[in-house]
Amino acid sequence: MHVFVAGFVQGVFYRSWTEQTARQLGLKGWVRNLPDGRVEALFEGNRNAIEKMLELCKKGPPHAKVDKVEVRKERVSGFEGFEVRY
Repeated sequence: MHVFVAGFVQGVFYRSWTEQTARQLGLKGWVRNLPDGRVEALFEGNRNAIEKMLELCKKGPPHAKVDKVEVRKERVSGFEGFEVRY
């Protein structure tokens, strides 16, 4: 799943939280900040784990304020792990 998270999501450890949470759920992919203030992520893995991650993204870490989560289905790319991209 390709995800775009809008709101107060930069400068509040959203990327680090996403990386940690995705790894705990056994997901692969990446997360990065976008110039427009959103966070973008790509999740691959077990369907139930992805659904759980999508629900968690709607809240994010403690200081985040998520206004919108946009989700798009993507083809599997075969990532080796989960990383923060800069």
